[in-house]
Amino acid sequence: MAEREFKSLGMAVLTASDSRDDATDKSGHLLVQRLTDAGHRLIDKVVVPDSIYAIRAAVSQWIYADAVNVVLTTGGTGVTGRDGTPEALQPLFDKTIHGFGEMFRMLSFDSIATSTLQSRAVAGVANATYVFCLPGSPGACAEAWDKLICHQLDYRTRPCNLVELMPRLLEQ
Repeated sequence: MAEREFKSLGMAVLTASDSRDDATDKSGHLLVQRLTDAGHRLIDKVVVPDSIYAIRAAVSQWIYADAVNVVLTTGGTGVTGRDGTPEALQPLFDKTIHGFGEMFRMLSFDSIATSTLQSRAVAGVANATYVFCLPGSPGACAEAWDKLICHQLDYRTRPCNLVELMPRLLEQ
């Protein structure tokens, strides 16, 4: 098989937190570093309160923007009263990528054992934009990027990847 060329994607990063700002946002900065090191482009990065409406508003703008192919969110995927990222974003999904959450929890088991059941990490497609909702810890973000997301967002990954499906995401 012939080697494929890397395709750089436009990405946006959102951190949902009531206690962090841009200066203290370790998870958001980790994701920015990982995506740029991989050759992708950062289009935007924000920190918003743990509010379903603040999260949904920011991500809605990105899934409407042609320059953004992928949204990475961190925070708000646990089970406490303030954790609402899945509730904010799942209504926007045209399709849910169920395997992402399943794979993330399976891989996390090696690191955090049964505590992985507390994660409600999810992913989906909204207006031809991939959306990944990750836990708020830097370790969880690193694990999700390094073991799952980076491979699926690399056009060179075989036998298949999410990038090669992008031209078909809006098919009816």
